[in-house]
Amino acid sequence: MKGALSLRRVGLALLAPAVAVVISFTLSAIVLAAIGKSHALVAFFDLGDTPRQQVNSVVTALNRAIPLFLAGIAVSVGFRMGLFNIGVEGQYRMATVLAAALGAVTPLPGPLNILLIIVVAMLTGAAWAAVPAVLKVTRGVSEVISTIMLNFVAVGLAAYLLQGPFKDPDLPPGGNVYTRTLPEDSWLPDLNGLLVAFGLPEPRIRLYGFLVIAVIVGAAVAFLLSRTRFGFDLRATGLSPTAALTAGVDARAMTVRVMLLSGALAGLIGLPELLGKTHAYGTSFTAGLGFTGIAVALLGRNTVTGIALGALLFGFLDRASIPLQFQGVPPSVVTIMQGLIVLSVVIANEVVRRLALARAERVTAEGKTTVTAEVAA
Repeated sequence: MKGALSLRRVGLALLAPAVAVVISFTLSAIVLAAIGKSHALVAFFDLGDTPRQQVNSVVTALNRAIPLFLAGIAVSVGFRMGLFNIGVEGQYRMATVLAAALGAVTPLPGPLNILLIIVVAMLTGAAWAAVPAVLKVTRGVSEVISTIMLNFVAVGLAAYLLQGPFKDPDLPPGGNVYTRTLPEDSWLPDLNGLLVAFGLPEPRIRLYGFLVIAVIVGAAVAFLLSRTRFGFDLRATGLSPTAALTAGVDARAMTVRVMLLSGALAGLIGLPELLGKTHAYGTSFTAGLGFTGIAVALLGRNTVTGIALGALLFGFLDRASIPLQFQGVPPSVVTIMQGLIVLSVVIANEVVRRLALARAERVTAEGKTTVTAEVAA
């Protein structure tokens, strides 16, 4: 009986994302047909003609999925408690530019310097998230408003630091601006050798070594939220702050702690690209990961496993933007599709919630009827 109930709950949890993906693909097919490019839909599933091209496509999707997974995890921690940390974008921007600048000038051995970069990034993200947390618990300022406003501050401040004190003085005039390049011994090794060990052709693109750290972070967050007192207090406060207070949980302190944790996780978002590809922060550094992480967290229903699958899906869609351009389709179609997924998830979640509620009410009513009949007998 318990097994059947668990399977039913899992089925309901997976129903909303599955329906959302189907709807978004259907609507995207309609959009492509409307612009006369319906044949381009196959580009989403075209990984290449040769084994090496196929491995390259998979590595590209994985590299894109790693920071999106971290972004989704950072957002979901706040969501679990009813906090909307919309400032993940600004938090990872500030964390990455500071970590890149410091890591480039610190005379530490490679492994220690990588550790320092990670710690600095997490501390910076947490410090940037502490501002809206303190404003919320002391002045009642909505974290949605404060984090959105701080995104603009972070983007502007990061641009100032990049153009000013953190700019590499050896750069030629004109072109993109970067911080100093990290020492080569501070570059995180890629995982291409692991692919070769499994008999796959070596890809032309490097698979970020930060994948291992992302997996560890995901496992640690899952354990923290489901197996510790902190996770219980977080969930209890999110469900009912009044009830949590009665149980001895300080809701104000939990708000600050959760925002700090969310910001610290957000600080990791830019590190896969920094340590595995660019080795410096510049004007061409990938933007928008924090906002996409919100969509990934929604698609994954705030669970680590679901977020991982959502990040893989979004990475798969981003990878398809290049084949779509060869088909004469603008890359904005991918953005449209991601937006459709988010919209579909919101609608599907509400439908599934109502179905679950209706079923629970029906089971309760049937139970009352059975008890009444037994009493009458």
